[in-house]
Amino acid sequence: MEVKGTALLYTLAGLMITFAGFSALLLGLRQAAGARLSLLDRYLAKTVMTYIFVLTAGALMPPLFALYDIQEKWIWRGSGVLFALPMLFLQVTYPRRRRKVVGKGPPPAIFAVFVVFGSAVTLAMLGYILLGLQHSAAAYITALTLDFFTVAFGFVTALDVIALDVNMQHPMGVSERPAPH
Repeated sequence: MEVKGTALLYTLAGLMITFAGFSALLLGLRQAAGARLSLLDRYLAKTVMTYIFVLTAGALMPPLFALYDIQEKWIWRGSGVLFALPMLFLQVTYPRRRRKVVGKGPPPAIFAVFVVFGSAVTLAMLGYILLGLQHSAAAYITALTLDFFTVAFGFVTALDVIALDVNMQHPMGVSERPAPH
């Protein structure tokens, strides 16, 4: 039994894993170029990986449940709950976890998009699916897609914050070597 949107779910899963690999590679290249990994760098890498694996699991759950010939409405309800609970936990606790590791909360843009918008999307999807409204597959896949893009936005925005941090510590044109005598 094939569920609606299976091809899109597989595409999302592939895109998500590719993004996770790219983000890890990018942070690795920074380190290879001589930049020391900060607490924020490590926290960012761990956060992106965690979110991406929850999102990927969410993308693979409906086709997996379909293999057991579960009714489609229960596929979306079960997937919705099993995806939304860990995702909401990650979204809502992000500022506290970040503050604990890095010493300060997220910048306002990351808080607004990554935490507030992402949580609202996940919660709206869960409510929509649990109410059994029409187009549950579309609501589920839309939430997965939007949550993925909030993670991508958070990562790109965090890279700007990290780059700004590095530039403030080592402004261009200032040599770290002492001048020759």
